[in-house]
Amino acid sequence: MNDLIDPYETTGAHLARLLGRALNSFDLPDAMVERLDSALAHVSSLHFSHHTAGLHRSMYRHAYLLRDGGSLTLWELVHSTGRDRADQHELYAEESEARLAASRLPEGFPGFGDDLGATGFDMDADLELLTSLMGPPPPPLPPVYVLDDSADHARRVLRRAENEDRPGEETGRRLRAAFAHHITQVFGRQYRVLGKDAGFTLYEHAFLLIDGTETSLWEVEHTATPDGRHMCEVYEDERAAREAMELRTRVR
Repeated sequence: MNDLIDPYETTGAHLARLLGRALNSFDLPDAMVERLDSALAHVSSLHFSHHTAGLHRSMYRHAYLLRDGGSLTLWELVHSTGRDRADQHELYAEESEARLAASRLPEGFPGFGDDLGATGFDMDADLELLTSLMGPPPPPLPPVYVLDDSADHARRVLRRAENEDRPGEETGRRLRAAFAHHITQVFGRQYRVLGKDAGFTLYEHAFLLIDGTETSLWEVEHTATPDGRHMCEVYEDERAAREAMELRTRVR
């Protein structure tokens, strides 16, 4: 079986593998990557290929059915142009971008012409079938809170925050009444910052308080530091956390 197309792989695992191996995943539009987090199902097909003893070229099309009923497509270019002739992977949001990248490869892409894509694979029909099989998307499940010294967990999250605008003493006092909590990874991606790869992860720490109310801390973990050191920042709302990540990625 082709290890690039695994029919038993979940959509989440497929996306993580696809983005993880691509050399240029940080070039994909942020909005597109965030929408892909809601992918429910996927279909992959070999779009075109050329293989000789010393030259490997392949193009794959990956289509995703999203929770909102829409769909997105990623174009994957695979080529053996590395030092050891190992396969290199690149991802593009548009077929035209993938075509351009293929045309610029050393030794080109033999056979890459206007008839590219005549593979007999009807991606739109498969997406329509997936849509009918999936039915209406289920509503998001409520968080499952864990009873595990939640007040101390909140204290530790606040203590490791290094940003100057982190939540203050009032927030700390309110979270002393937390008796259950739930942690969710909301976002995770690699970016190119200061000429180096930097990882960004966003977590929501949701807390249930004794008075029955809920509140959250939003934690950004990243390595966009001059020496690549791991750093944590904590915010009281998701918007502020995302703006902080965006600001960090703009430091070029």
